[in-house]
Amino acid sequence: MPASQKSLAAPAALPSPQRAGLAIAAVGAVLFSAKAIVAKLMYRYNVDAVMVLTLRMLFAVPLFMAIGWWQSRRLAPLSWADRGRVVFLGFIGYYLSSFLDFIGLQYITAGLERLILFLTPSFVLLATALVFRRPISSRQWLSLLLAYAGIVLVFAHDLDVSGSQVWLGGALVLGSAMTYAVYLILSGELVRRIGSLRLVAYAMCVSTACCAIQYVALGRPVAELAQPAPVMWLSLINAVFCTVLPVSMTMVAVARIGAPLASQAGMIGPVSTLLLGYWLLGEPMSGVQLAGSALVLAGMYLLSTKKT
Repeated sequence: MPASQKSLAAPAALPSPQRAGLAIAAVGAVLFSAKAIVAKLMYRYNVDAVMVLTLRMLFAVPLFMAIGWWQSRRLAPLSWADRGRVVFLGFIGYYLSSFLDFIGLQYITAGLERLILFLTPSFVLLATALVFRRPISSRQWLSLLLAYAGIVLVFAHDLDVSGSQVWLGGALVLGSAMTYAVYLILSGELVRRIGSLRLVAYAMCVSTACCAIQYVALGRPVAELAQPAPVMWLSLINAVFCTVLPVSMTMVAVARIGAPLASQAGMIGPVSTLLLGYWLLGEPMSGVQLAGSALVLAGMYLLSTKKT
């Protein structure tokens, strides 16, 4: 094709493996975001966030242990250094990040909490550029700008920063976003050595141990874990479809396309939560929210194409 015609051609799609990686990351983000919907359904049975988190991890850990055992039979044993890294990632990624988020929610609204958490892709991109000297394309920046603009439109109506302790809550949730960004970055470097499924299985086992220790440390009786059948079924759904599948898919996506693209693709999660809340919980949806959703989807489209 002549250069003059080539310059007028439509942007070419990313290679098939990268498109598949983006699709895996997006589906994983939708499933992971659905945990908020499941949690709201569980709250109708008078359980608190500690119980929701603990039951979710207890149901999920047998599957992660099975995945870890299967992977350990196929791959070489971990070095002691990599074992230490896995323990660290398990602690900060799905325990510390969630715990900081949970505490922060006591002081700020859910809308402000979500806006702060959606800074995670920015932290991943900037840290990757500064630490690993990897360039950020103009298309990625534009995608990020569109997605953030959409998120602001979707959730701005929920913002309420009144209260004397809002800065404390904001700082805690910001710590949650930053620790999860560190998890994504470090896991992106480690996953190529030890395997995506093995990493997430081992890290989630560590996180489950941390959650169990927290439950006991708070003085909660073990007998309380025996909840009514609807709570147990919802916990099973939360564990399998909102934990095991999405975190495994996220690690597979990180291995295919890297942490920056995977984290940006995950920005479709808040839009899916909005739609699922409207569908399953009867929550209202405004035209402004729909416009914001369209901007997020436009940002996702930019990630799936590149200039020839």
